[in-house]
Amino acid sequence: MPKVLLYSRQPLTKRPLHQWLDDTADSVVLLTTHKAVAGAEDVLAAHFPAHRLVDDYYAWSTELAAEEAARAHGAELVASTSEDDVLRAARLRERLGLPGQGTASATAYRDKAVMKALLRDAGLPVPSFAAVDSPLDLLDFLDAEDGPVVVKPRSGAGAEGVGVLRTTADLEAFLARQKSSEVPFLAGQWMAEGFVHGDFFHVDGIMRDGRVVHCWPSQYNSGVAEHLQGQTQLSSVLLAADDERTAGLRTLAQDVVAALPAAPLPLAFHLEAWLGADGRPVVCEIASRAGGGLIADTYERAFGVHLAKEGLRAQCGSALTLAGQPDAPGAPTGWVLFPPGHGRFTPPAEPCPVPGVDLTVHLEPGTECAGLEYAAQSAAGALVTGDTPDEIRKRLTLLTEWWNLHTSWL
Repeated sequence: MPKVLLYSRQPLTKRPLHQWLDDTADSVVLLTTHKAVAGAEDVLAAHFPAHRLVDDYYAWSTELAAEEAARAHGAELVASTSEDDVLRAARLRERLGLPGQGTASATAYRDKAVMKALLRDAGLPVPSFAAVDSPLDLLDFLDAEDGPVVVKPRSGAGAEGVGVLRTTADLEAFLARQKSSEVPFLAGQWMAEGFVHGDFFHVDGIMRDGRVVHCWPSQYNSGVAEHLQGQTQLSSVLLAADDERTAGLRTLAQDVVAALPAAPLPLAFHLEAWLGADGRPVVCEIASRAGGGLIADTYERAFGVHLAKEGLRAQCGSALTLAGQPDAPGAPTGWVLFPPGHGRFTPPAEPCPVPGVDLTVHLEPGTECAGLEYAAQSAAGALVTGDTPDEIRKRLTLLTEWWNLHTSWL
């Protein structure tokens, strides 16, 4: 295994990097935080003796620590585990002259305005959009649109900061949150796009050098922003091989990956798109990392490959486990995340009676919660299997009814 500088803020107790990677002790310098290694000090000492701990992961000083660690270790590759690190890892690669995703590719997969401009120029379907560098830019876009407008951070993830402006009151509310927004109201930070009506899908897989190695589409039960704002469960189900939408969405993923600046080494990707009543796709966005929630776990059940693990191993120089496109999922699978409520959590007293459900409760009984704070947060999650996607959807409905009936927040 080559020598690697690895950015990761993921807790070692939840993401076992030492089990995912080969020969970590001699090969990997882990750049992480004190919080991320809490409770896993033995793992850190045994598998990442050359680690670097930082107090503020997103501080500029962390960039200096990363470069110093990479040079001292003689790093041949730079890898990351989160979308927030995609661009900083690319910049460090270029500064050190190392292979992997460069800044042009990383920017295209992180900056939604740059992304959509490249896709539009390639003739691919995207919503109307504009960069918002001042309130007047937003007013100009609102004047030009016949319908609702979505305003979002250009480099956000998980529907962070997304707002839908339908009325003057919505616009005023968005502008009024300037002081409390985690994303600054500054040039280069925001964009607006036309609202798209349609069913929402995601396509996940592995790409390499501007082409898709393998991928498969799934259908969400709702938009991620709607899940976050409505405090409702979020779920998706893998499409069947003979579903007429499957081939079109896979082709869309291939076209999008081909249109953006390529990364020479394999990476996981997560694409989101709408299908309208006419069946035509419209690209929402694509990221050069594995999808969140239980997407990677679902893909592993269907195809034997965990996309987060596979993508990280590929960044670190390991060969792909799956190097071709499967004809169909080995097991029809779906997943659901149940959001935390408001109050003290009391979980169901009895096991879930719905067949095909593998439920994991993430909160201890009595945990005090104040609702859903970010898209991937959950009180519980479940993988659901069945003979067909329709059966999985029915089981998801039964599971949701059971969860809501037997869970309390007092």
